[in-house]
Amino acid sequence: MTVKIGCCGFPVSKSKYMARLKVVEIQQTFYQLPKVTTAKAWRTGAPPDFEFTLKAWQLITHDATSPTYRRLKTPLSEAERQQAGAFKPTDLVRRAWEATREIADALEARLVVFQCPARFDPSPEHAANLRNFFGGIERRGLLMAWEPRGDWPRDLVEGLCKELDLLPVVDPFATLPYPGPLAYFRLHGKTGYRYKYTEADLTELAGMVQGREEVYVMFNNLSMWEDAQAFAEYLQQPPP
Repeated sequence: MTVKIGCCGFPVSKSKYMARLKVVEIQQTFYQLPKVTTAKAWRTGAPPDFEFTLKAWQLITHDATSPTYRRLKTPLSEAERQQAGAFKPTDLVRRAWEATREIADALEARLVVFQCPARFDPSPEHAANLRNFFGGIERRGLLMAWEPRGDWPRDLVEGLCKELDLLPVVDPFATLPYPGPLAYFRLHGKTGYRYKYTEADLTELAGMVQGREEVYVMFNNLSMWEDAQAFAEYLQQPPP
């Protein structure tokens, strides 16, 4: 079993981070894609065994009404705003994916995370958009990890992931993990972003990763740097 422990973003300098942890989920790519040359520089500046995953650009997943669009360098036109987000079958969404994939290639990433807003609910239209998007894009070997938020029935998520070859993303303290040899956990804090995981939590988390071939454990809380290292150290302890 391989457990890959990291953070969602760099909570400390890249050099300090890469000396202690072996995987990071890039967050910048959600708000505004970096230049390809920048992504290549990140890759060449990292150790050979260091892994990047990344969040897909918000133009794919989030409607233009999302406050996160304030961080776009170039504002969208009104016509573009209507085309953006929710995996809509539009040219804008298709181009956003191609640009995201280009950055993934530059990072030599294996996996892209598609985090959806809670307003992306399990409507027939949204399910159809998912089928259209994931059934039509060129993946080039990339793993597609999908984090639905909101009231998505478990059987619908599991069915869509099997149908569309997606890896379901969960916070295992909030949602029972789905079966399978590979898992991707994003830990948002049991009671919110400011939550710090306790030793009892880490013990419980250690049990959650058992029985799989490979698990990503990505901390996304205020104390992510400390918590990720604590969990890595916990797993290195000999069994009692």
